[in-house]
Amino acid sequence: MNFFPAGTLGIDFGTSNSAMAWLGPQGDARLMALEGEALAMPTAVFYNAEDNSTHFGRDAIGHYLEGTEGRLMRSLKSLLGSPLLLETTQIGHQQISFQDIIATFLAALRERATQSLGSAPRRVVMGRPVHFVDDDPERDAQAEASLRQAVKSVGFDEVSFQLEPIAAALDYEQRLTQESTVLVVDLGGGTSDFTVVRLGPERMRHADRSRDILATTGVHIGGTDYDRQLNLAQVMPLLGYKHMGPEQREVPSGVFFDLATWHLIHWQYQAKAISQAKNLRSNYSDPCLHDRLMCVLTERYGHLMAHEVEQAKIRCSVNSASTGIDLSVIERGLQAELSVSDMQAQLQDLLDRTVRCARECVKRAGLTNASLDAIYLTGGSSALSTFQQTLQAAFVGVPVVEGDLFGGVALGLAYSR
Repeated sequence: MNFFPAGTLGIDFGTSNSAMAWLGPQGDARLMALEGEALAMPTAVFYNAEDNSTHFGRDAIGHYLEGTEGRLMRSLKSLLGSPLLLETTQIGHQQISFQDIIATFLAALRERATQSLGSAPRRVVMGRPVHFVDDDPERDAQAEASLRQAVKSVGFDEVSFQLEPIAAALDYEQRLTQESTVLVVDLGGGTSDFTVVRLGPERMRHADRSRDILATTGVHIGGTDYDRQLNLAQVMPLLGYKHMGPEQREVPSGVFFDLATWHLIHWQYQAKAISQAKNLRSNYSDPCLHDRLMCVLTERYGHLMAHEVEQAKIRCSVNSASTGIDLSVIERGLQAELSVSDMQAQLQDLLDRTVRCARECVKRAGLTNASLDAIYLTGGSSALSTFQQTLQAAFVGVPVVEGDLFGGVALGLAYSR
């Protein structure tokens, strides 16, 4: 007979990073270590072609960056609600569906929870964005159904869902000493979600919190979209993006957009895509740029480039200073630059659209800025300095509280009932 521990596992399956929290009978949720002491790990799977092993998180990315032969998969959550989800891709000598790859990652999370608890958890609350897919309820419902199927396929008996920004609010509520009206801002790798909610010690005691949720909104913009835009603006021109050819026409841009999009990069390594890229040579006035593009495709450097852009974005934000994007694997000494002004200019449209969604949430709640006691930030992308500046400009005078950016949603999921 299998023993199932009494309690709830909360899983924040994120586009870029994932986290888990456990709420046992004692009533206090705790984050679970996923890699060593790390309480969150990248949502990444690496299929090692050299020894047919499978790796996850930082270990997966490390193997890829070290040059181990194999296949790196990231941004898996972005495929939910997409026709690509049920398609198969070549992994070693077999075809595997993206749905099964998501299940493989979730199985690894469940195994780590089992090791931590000493027995397999039975009940799980999964986080979900306000919208998996914008303006398409049917595809959105299908995305949740696909995730539910993947979760149940790895052994969970009881599966429920909670909106990620509401989960973040439930975590924040644990630290409040008085009733507050809060705008919860959850910026992840793939989506930005917002909730206006009433929180407080007395409200925590109620099993039904539906009346406390005043409004929710969401938009399919997140950290990977910021990375993609910076990649296109700062890096892809070095491979020929927007390059004018002999007939004063731009080089066709499709390959560059796919190379800058995490979950589409691997398609550009296929023989057909490489052949199509090779045929673009006549569209180039500068053959050096085409040589760089072919190097990226044939040597499979697309993921490495995306990683370098992401790290440069973080450095630029944290240090408020210009930084380099190392592209020396493509060509000795090759480097792109990213300045604070570059980042602001390139991301402003995405940031404005995101903050408009936040303002719409407050409007739907029938409130004004003056009605808010705080804005609570969670999700790794909410740490971006340019986002926080844009948000504060739209909500002048409202205190901004930064929560556990990578673990807050998981903790709140464990508290969900």
